[in-house]
Amino acid sequence: MSTNQNVKENAIRPPSLLDALIPLLFMITLLVLSIVLFGLDAALGPLQVALFMSAVVAAMVAHKNGHSWQTLGEEIVKGISLAMSAILILLMVGALIGIWNMSGTIATMVYYGVKYIDPAWFYFATALLCGIVGIVTGSSWTTAATLGVAFMGMGAAIGASPAITAGAVISGCYFGDKMTPLSETTILTPQIVGSDVYTHISSMAKATIPAYLISLVMFFFIGRSVSGTSVDLTAVLQALGSVYNISLWNLLPVLVLLLLGMRKFPAFLSILVGTLVGALVAVVMQPAVVTAFANDPSLGYGLAALKSVWLAMANGFTSTSGYEQIDTLFSGGGMDSMLTTIWLILGAMSFGAMMDFGGFNNRLITPVVDKVKSDGGTIAVVMLTALGLNIVAGDQYIAIVLPARMFMIEFRKRGIHPETLATAVENSGTVTSPLIPWNSCGAYMSAALGVSTFVYLPYCFFNFLNFILGMVYGFVGVNIMRLPPEATLPSVPLAEIPMVGLDK
Repeated sequence: MSTNQNVKENAIRPPSLLDALIPLLFMITLLVLSIVLFGLDAALGPLQVALFMSAVVAAMVAHKNGHSWQTLGEEIVKGISLAMSAILILLMVGALIGIWNMSGTIATMVYYGVKYIDPAWFYFATALLCGIVGIVTGSSWTTAATLGVAFMGMGAAIGASPAITAGAVISGCYFGDKMTPLSETTILTPQIVGSDVYTHISSMAKATIPAYLISLVMFFFIGRSVSGTSVDLTAVLQALGSVYNISLWNLLPVLVLLLLGMRKFPAFLSILVGTLVGALVAVVMQPAVVTAFANDPSLGYGLAALKSVWLAMANGFTSTSGYEQIDTLFSGGGMDSMLTTIWLILGAMSFGAMMDFGGFNNRLITPVVDKVKSDGGTIAVVMLTALGLNIVAGDQYIAIVLPARMFMIEFRKRGIHPETLATAVENSGTVTSPLIPWNSCGAYMSAALGVSTFVYLPYCFFNFLNFILGMVYGFVGVNIMRLPPEATLPSVPLAEIPMVGLDK
């Protein structure tokens, strides 16, 4: 090492506790202000601005401690690069949703699902179908704003409790959101720590599936007390049948995607194939829908189909059937629908990179982690940190990105596989976000379903159970994956420990 390099290295000062707290408190202040000033619209841009500004403040403190602006800029790029494959997958997920709306794939699932609903099974069916559609769409927000809204209307017609119905919707939505390779959180979390999507889903399933099954049982028994007249769904089913050609063939894209997932094909490839199969189904099975969406009588069907597929992938599908409920349920998707989420991820990753590279994360967690000796205690600290960030920062992505970045080196030191960290983060950061009224997810769910967060909160059985099981599993030693001895690096300087690329 040269003399100049030694001088440069010695000039870098370790951060003080105040240094570490300044960017974190600045971020919390801006996020709270953005929610107060903009409400639900905060997620459309103000939160992203807050994150980027917080990254700038973190960089300024790091520069004060001796890091060069050039190095800090390079580290932000490196931090963002960790999410690039996730960003590409998200763009393809947007394309898939647009195509599946046009092909009638999602409509067919809803058609067969609601056809046999009985009031006594209503809550159970709500949680079950929202879970299935959540897996298919990969989005808790999309599922809640479409199928969830429909179930709220059906519940009102049969005299079901709006609070319990909303709890069932959210329980199903977040189960589906966790158990699919289409979900942005399921994609992003393992990407940050160095795991992969399918390993992540397999690990999460050990607590997520039991929590969901127990929730379904609870909703089933609560549903036994529902009284009222049965919902007449004849008009709804006839409307769906008049817009789409309902057929089991419409479910072919779902089958293909599930098969590719079970064969552990790369997520991007699986979603791309599912999108293309959906496009084929749309062209063959829904010619009237495809032609109407192209909205260009001068084109022959071949070019009209190409235009429709192209638009649905890029900008999403817009239903113009004239049936308001159907047009609301089955419009959306497109790559551009993911841009706000990607913007949010870029901001979170930039801030996370500065907090990590500046040594702020390590400075904050070291005093806490040093006092925790057991694996269960370490997992509990991760989960409580994610929950705390959902409360104080008001955003799900912060509650996922920061704990994943803050604790991954400590998990490596203790010989715990990064997937265990990713699972702990999602068992807390993901499922508790809709339970906080001022969190972006809680605000969204309350607005979409028309029920106050405090009102539906007691009935989000899955979200509570998933958190509790994840915590219990940590303390009893269940689902804790170990690294091989050669993969642990307890004595290596923090800067030399790779963020991703761990050999599994």
